[in-house]
Amino acid sequence: MFKKMLPSSIRKYMLMSKRQRKHEIQLTIWYMPLMYICLAILLVALTLFLDLYVEVSQYTFEFLSMDAEITRLLVSTLIGGILTLSAFTLNSLLVVLTTFSGQFSPRMLLNFISDKQTQHALGIFNGSFIYVLLVFLFIGNSKKEMFAATPTITIGLAFLSAITFIFFINHATTWMQVHNITYSMKEISETMIYQTLRKDLETHRSEEQGDTMEEEKKNIKHVACNASGYVQLIEYQTMIEEAKRDNVIIKLHYKVGDFVLVGNRLFSFWGPDTGQIHTEKYHKMIEIGHKETEIQDLQMGMHKLSELAIKAVGNDDPKTAANTIHQMADLMLTVATYITFTPYLIDHDKQVRVILQSEEFDYYIYRGFGYIRHYAKGNHLIITEIVRALALVAESIHESKHKSLWEFACNTIDHIEREVIYELDKTFLLYEVQKLAKLTNHLHDYEKIEMKFYPNANENT
Repeated sequence: MFKKMLPSSIRKYMLMSKRQRKHEIQLTIWYMPLMYICLAILLVALTLFLDLYVEVSQYTFEFLSMDAEITRLLVSTLIGGILTLSAFTLNSLLVVLTTFSGQFSPRMLLNFISDKQTQHALGIFNGSFIYVLLVFLFIGNSKKEMFAATPTITIGLAFLSAITFIFFINHATTWMQVHNITYSMKEISETMIYQTLRKDLETHRSEEQGDTMEEEKKNIKHVACNASGYVQLIEYQTMIEEAKRDNVIIKLHYKVGDFVLVGNRLFSFWGPDTGQIHTEKYHKMIEIGHKETEIQDLQMGMHKLSELAIKAVGNDDPKTAANTIHQMADLMLTVATYITFTPYLIDHDKQVRVILQSEEFDYYIYRGFGYIRHYAKGNHLIITEIVRALALVAESIHESKHKSLWEFACNTIDHIEREVIYELDKTFLLYEVQKLAKLTNHLHDYEKIEMKFYPNANENT
């Protein structure tokens, strides 16, 4: 009943899981300022207690004390000053958001808003303004003649606001630099791999198929999706424990980040006794919403990096595109190092309990570089940079992934228009292809590629 009385903008947080709620709140612009406002209220109470009840002005140096009239004038003046700094800060924030949306990607807006330095800056301005406003309200009619804590703390907050304003302008201009943006995007994705995917999946993954109860598949049950939207979050740990308790195996038909419609087959399960199992509890472990989130979705981070490169290609900015490709290569190395490409999740007894949609390394290569190469088309410089990035990954990655890297590079080169490529572009491209061929042990295939670019090279030999 109480939830229905809340505004829809607040009620939606009540309907989320704890993990999803924490993530969404951290992406809002009011989260950190609200905390600073609460701290400001507590600081007002402390200040008034020191000045009105303890009368701390009797125990401090004389130069720290001010009479009531000067204190009121000081506080009233700083109200306007801090409010002006806040206005300039919000205006700068809007400029940054507009620039990000137009030149880079609208999906990056939340990254700047959720940045801790941005939120702390906004929090300091809002907290300082609320402090001077409330202090002015309480000392306006006070009969006390001397104040010490109020002018000292007020001046300190004004000084802090001025320093924060300079810091915020520097932070915004620094954050907008392309190399910082791409590095930040890559860091967010790597953090998600380290803290989320490894915790949720890697501890339960098994390369061995094990017992999948094939004989019990005659009792298989299919469960349809009860809402349309994106798969945002799956509680793998809880699902494994519940499947062990019910002695069943669950097969998920969609991955985190996929879009599903009402009635689509969401998951299936089978086991010795499936007649008494309540499917609703498994439904609650799969969170579906109207948008994609980055909690467990590595593709989201890759899409952001890809969009940066695509925008750069469209704006004739090859340096930005190259920088994005380099960060993508670093992210690809992290994916190959810390993610096991197996669909089987086991319980503590080594029994398979959850079967995921299969994701090979080729899938991540395509998600990372596929969109970029598509929009690059005849841009041979960008194609060369992609091949160079694949060679860098091949040099550091396990040789079992070399075939995937080589095949992706070959497929990319096959669509280059060889008639219009400049001679030096051709030379540098083939140099990178040859380097990748050496690293992946495909030199015999490289000779065929070279013949396509130089079909008449050996006519006179």
